[in-house]
Amino acid sequence: MGKQFAGIEPEHRAFIERQKIFFVASAPPKGRINVSPKGLSSLRLLGPNDVAYLDCTGSGSETRAHLMASSDKRLTLMFCAFDGPPMILRLYGQGRSIMRGTPEYGELIPRFEDMAGARQIVRLSVELVQTSCGMGVPLFDYKEERGSLVRYWTKQGLNNLRKYWGLKNMKSIDGLPTGFAPDSMAPPG
Repeated sequence: MGKQFAGIEPEHRAFIERQKIFFVASAPPKGRINVSPKGLSSLRLLGPNDVAYLDCTGSGSETRAHLMASSDKRLTLMFCAFDGPPMILRLYGQGRSIMRGTPEYGELIPRFEDMAGARQIVRLSVELVQTSCGMGVPLFDYKEERGSLVRYWTKQGLNNLRKYWGLKNMKSIDGLPTGFAPDSMAPPG
């Protein structure tokens, strides 16, 4: 049976900080539900009810499109233990997309290791924390982070990154707009 909490407790924080991967789930009012794995040490715990992650350029931008299309901005982050004692921890709440080049992005980015290809910070106002046993999650050994995404965008340069945003990140797979404005997004660093 799961346990529920109003915020991130110290033991939850310790668990989250040990994880090498987390999953982001979002959904528009109508359309496909999206679940994305995230890594690259991109998550930051900003407070007991405030979490953010640095989002890197990928083949789509479902989370941003879903947050824009949804009036309730539902977002869930899930962490699960792949080593040590079993546990699943979910953070439920309302998300916001903070675009590169905005003043709020500029205020938050010092908390992260900025990287080539970063396009937004997704911030979650946590309304509920739920833990469950996680005994069905298999054990895995962590080997290392993949550096290929950051190396790829570093090699491509800003002009090719902006072209990619314009081609691949303007709409969700359901055709929802993401609101990206590639030419106005400031370069990394």
